[in-house]
Amino acid sequence: MKMKRFTAMTTAVLFWAVTSVSLAEPTVETVAEGLNVPCGVAIQPGTGHVFVADSAAGRVVRIVDGEIENVIVDFPIDKYGKGPVYPIGPLGLAFIEENVLAVGGGGYPDAKDKLRVYNVPAAGEAALKADDDDVSALELPATDKLAGEGNFYGVAFTGDALFVTCNGDDTKGWISRAGVKGAKVGPFMRAIATKELTEVDAPVAITVAPDGSLAVGQMGEISLPGDGLLTFYDPKDGSKLANFETGLSDITGLAYAPKGKLLATDFSWSDPSGGGLFQITAKYTKKKQSLDVTKILELDKPTAIAVDADGNVYVTVIGSGEGTSGKLLKISNL
Repeated sequence: MKMKRFTAMTTAVLFWAVTSVSLAEPTVETVAEGLNVPCGVAIQPGTGHVFVADSAAGRVVRIVDGEIENVIVDFPIDKYGKGPVYPIGPLGLAFIEENVLAVGGGGYPDAKDKLRVYNVPAAGEAALKADDDDVSALELPATDKLAGEGNFYGVAFTGDALFVTCNGDDTKGWISRAGVKGAKVGPFMRAIATKELTEVDAPVAITVAPDGSLAVGQMGEISLPGDGLLTFYDPKDGSKLANFETGLSDITGLAYAPKGKLLATDFSWSDPSGGGLFQITAKYTKKKQSLDVTKILELDKPTAIAVDADGNVYVTVIGSGEGTSGKLLKISNL
């Protein structure tokens, strides 16, 4: 596989110029419904097809012309949360190249969850099984000093590595790393101990910023409103570049739109009426930083976000969480 190599960040001033929210009202379209706790979304390079981790249904699907098509099925199912508790299977999605998809797992107990890498079939072809013999599956087991890792919620690809948020060891709050070289993915290792650096639990959302750094949403305690952080890390050495108190509660998705606009979804576990899609303007240098957060739309328990080449924003929402109330929304005119 041909990969774009990661370009090392300079040590000069780092910031993002983010445009203001459009004065026009966003357009919201339901692309697919009948999903069961969808918890991940990614745009396939080349085709532009939208892939969704239909988590509680134990499958990854592709949306083509509004139709849901199974791509990978038979993922195991576990449970997550407290008041309410949701069934979860596949979680974060990220394409390494057009037909190579990384899927973060949440269906096993911690230490047994897997980061899987698939060569996905073309549209219309038979679906794969989650644990087919030729599937690359990577784990982060417990050690003498560290708890096992799991619930691989967010997955981001920098060009030479996959970075994955983990929610097993609450004392550390790991972001893990799997190197990517040609067709080989691995080794899979703990890389950034986010709780030690931020003093807040639960790294969940992750994306690659325009300069190559990692933007990470720290969810914090799901019962505590307003404790969500936005933190930037250097993927080369794991150092913390900047840390922002956002006032958001549970950041589940982060994505950059064209022109550097950073968008975030807030699940707002303790008060779903506060959840939605937000624009974040984050600027920092070594001596100064500033933050502005603007709510764009109220959404019903949003879980993940992706942006296509035309700037259309795709968001998965759980809705009531009862059965197949989940949807994939397309938001344009931002």
